[in-house]
Amino acid sequence: MPLTLVQMKPGIVKDTTPYAAGKAGPYWIDGNNIRFRNGYATKIGGWQNDVIYGTDSSNAADYDTAIALQGAPREINFWRGLDGVDRMAVGTHSHLYIIQDQAAYDITPLRDTSAQTGSLDEALDNSETSIDLVSVTGFPTAGAIIVESEIITYTGISSSTLTGCTRGTNSTSAATHADTTAVTRVLINPVTTVNDSTTVTITDNAHGAKDTDFVVISGATATGGVSADNLNRTAGYQITYVDANSYTIQSPTAATSGATGGGLVVVLSYLVGLADGLGSQTAAAAFGWGSGGWGDSTWGTPRSESVDGVVVDQSQWSLVLWGEDLIATVRGNHIYYWDTSGGVSNRAGLVSSETGASAVPTKTRISTVSFPDRHLVSGGTNPYGDTTIDPMLVRWSDQENFVDWTPAVTNTSGDQRLEVGTKIVAMMATRQEMFISTDEAVYGMSFIGAPFTFGFQLLATNCGAVGINTMINVDGKIYWMGKSDFFLYEGSVREIPCPVKYFVTDRINKDEFDKCFATHNKGFDEVTWFYVSSDNTATDGNPEPDSYVTYNYRDNAWSIGTMSRTCWFDSFGFRKVPFSFSSDGYLYNQETGDDADGSALSAHAETSPMEISTTGQSLMLVDKIIPDLTVSGSLSCTVYAKKYPNADAITKGPFTISSGTTKISMRSRSRQMSLKLESSAVGDSWSLGEFRVNSREDGLR
Repeated sequence: MPLTLVQMKPGIVKDTTPYAAGKAGPYWIDGNNIRFRNGYATKIGGWQNDVIYGTDSSNAADYDTAIALQGAPREINFWRGLDGVDRMAVGTHSHLYIIQDQAAYDITPLRDTSAQTGSLDEALDNSETSIDLVSVTGFPTAGAIIVESEIITYTGISSSTLTGCTRGTNSTSAATHADTTAVTRVLINPVTTVNDSTTVTITDNAHGAKDTDFVVISGATATGGVSADNLNRTAGYQITYVDANSYTIQSPTAATSGATGGGLVVVLSYLVGLADGLGSQTAAAAFGWGSGGWGDSTWGTPRSESVDGVVVDQSQWSLVLWGEDLIATVRGNHIYYWDTSGGVSNRAGLVSSETGASAVPTKTRISTVSFPDRHLVSGGTNPYGDTTIDPMLVRWSDQENFVDWTPAVTNTSGDQRLEVGTKIVAMMATRQEMFISTDEAVYGMSFIGAPFTFGFQLLATNCGAVGINTMINVDGKIYWMGKSDFFLYEGSVREIPCPVKYFVTDRINKDEFDKCFATHNKGFDEVTWFYVSSDNTATDGNPEPDSYVTYNYRDNAWSIGTMSRTCWFDSFGFRKVPFSFSSDGYLYNQETGDDADGSALSAHAETSPMEISTTGQSLMLVDKIIPDLTVSGSLSCTVYAKKYPNADAITKGPFTISSGTTKISMRSRSRQMSLKLESSAVGDSWSLGEFRVNSREDGLR
């Protein structure tokens, strides 16, 4: 009996019938955790956790304590500074981190701090009960201050005067103070514990925090058996709102007694939160009736952005480099700057607070840096002289000056409104232009010099990107995911034919489009999009990407699979393999080993049904399969035989294949045959070649 070569074409085809995929190829019709390399199916590489360490109460690296980042990671940038130090910036839905020397430092900008400062606007004797300050900005209507060594409480504010003052409280003495003496707001024993409970109440008048915001405590003394180290941890605490003057946090250890304390030098530092666009892991599909959680607003009232927790854009970051420094934008809100030379003890601060800042956008959907002309560019931002966001407006700073946004004849700052679409979704710098996607179209933005600085060209319509991170630049070519198609820009826009397009678009959770993201794996010539599938069973209302679709641009082959990741960065610098984050804040080195962080990485590949005979008319008897593969460990091979495309398959096997397997002996009588190869043990790896089958004609029926 002659041997028939089973010569599969690279790629998975899901958008036709299995039999049609066999006649057109034959192609593969299913797979998970496989790729195509030089045209042949192979199991992907595994991954291993890369440990991240926390910091102690002095913000020094604590190499005894491994941590996960707080919040679902959304964006990564990685670079080497002029000092030779490698740094990774990671933006989660609630925090911004710098990872340096394997330790994670929280550089999330601050919204406010309880340690507001001011100065006296008069000389003060030791008995005055009304105290004039130069400014009371940031001071609550009631509280306490310290002037030199004297603590003074007050019950009200009138204009710039603290009223109802009680002098020399908390074991201090009333004293005289000179005009312009510094004044600092203090909290007096703001910590309250309950015996045998991890719930700790913090009192801070007019704290301004929203539920789920974060606070970092410093300077607190041990209270009720909760240690100072626990209270003052640099990771901070998530807030549960009680009222305008108090909230609760959860201590890692339970109190051993009920107590009120914390001391007189407690400082509460509030991270930017929901009010500034950070802290929303999952967005509402839209405003109106039914959006938001139970109890939000009142019965019969359509939800709006004024209701806490109801947002139509989940929290996202744009992280771009300005030289060796970081520009970080919270989508729909402020642009922040982190100066590498300031070190990891410094938090990111508002660009609008930098020296020389002028007309910096206060609301921006996305920011990036143009190349090679170096303008900071914002897409979907507030116009010059206005505070209302225009989601279709592009603005840019002066050249080589990211703080000056005021248009003038002496600089190059300016703006341009795009027309096709309702909002700017994504932007990316390419070799010669900026590539901008709205929700409906894509534009090219090219540096042309004075007087207009930039020229804009509508490149294509009906091809907008679905999410802020769904575009990827591969050697000057832009790949992106649209609502129902995949696209490529290389001087012109074209759709990439995709034989799994309908499979993906039918599975994708369209309410979670914005969590989709694109990755590149240059070692294997792959662009991958991760997405939230309709199979996601998250019960907390925050489904995260659990599936992927990969395009091998060298072999023009597509593959599919399942893997839970929220962001990814290709190999770069000393990182020799791609690295990624899971939604629970853990870092993984991809393409490392054969397993899933020590557990088995299951993989399978299934061929389409193939005609055994040339014409497909006769039944064929198959009695032997000769495998061609390299394998470490083993994999199983299951044979499915059919007489007709819609007939039930006759299953043979599974048969175990190892490195020493020369043939599989079996008997099946059919017109079509398909193979499913799979592995599920620790250490398994394999790469397929071209199988052969031994067959002979066995009649027409």
